[in-house]
Amino acid sequence: MTEAIIYAIGDVHGEAERLSALHEAIFTRHTSRSDDRPIKIIHLGDYVDRGPDSAGVIEILRDLEKRADAGIVNLRGNHEQMMIDAYDMGSDERLHWLMNGGDATIESYARRGLSDPPEADLDWLRNLPTLHLEEDSKIAFVHAGVDPRTFPDCEARIHMWTRSPRFMDPSRWDIGGLDGWRVVHGHTPTQDFEPQAAGEPARRFNLDTGAVYGGKLSAGIFAPGEPVEFLCV
Repeated sequence: MTEAIIYAIGDVHGEAERLSALHEAIFTRHTSRSDDRPIKIIHLGDYVDRGPDSAGVIEILRDLEKRADAGIVNLRGNHEQMMIDAYDMGSDERLHWLMNGGDATIESYARRGLSDPPEADLDWLRNLPTLHLEEDSKIAFVHAGVDPRTFPDCEARIHMWTRSPRFMDPSRWDIGGLDGWRVVHGHTPTQDFEPQAAGEPARRFNLDTGAVYGGKLSAGIFAPGEPVEFLCV
């Protein structure tokens, strides 16, 4: 079976219009350059909070899952987890979420005539995985990162929240199961709003290019046997 070309998309944070534009750019590129290859799109989490239309982002992603012409993987980030906790764990967690951009998410639903996210959206978020592994190409996709000491068995909390120095430095990875793997993540905005490839050769790819802070919304393109490319809007 021919391996898919993977397009991984970094932190969206409510930027629904830009997400639609990036999807359009991805499908246009794929049709013109790789139409004979399967396509897989992986979103790395943090769809909600801070930006203008979190409700719209969730709608786009849920609709995209219904497409028959593409494999779609949607991962859970820490902002999705904060949103879930706000509704599952009570007032303290809700306040924490609202103080970290959840107010913008509430406003996006209010513009649709809803006081809160519908239960269907919350259930969708609850069921999102926190890690996706491409075993053949040895690429791990995750929101924040992994623990090199325990990979691939690290906790979901690590997947969604880590910024550990050990993870950020690929020269410190070759101590266990992560040996030979590449990791694609978001969560930590790059300082120059450009996709980051770290390591010699590159093994850690950061696709959080600060879309909600005035930066770009970025996708990494992972094609078997080809150099990694980036597509940004």
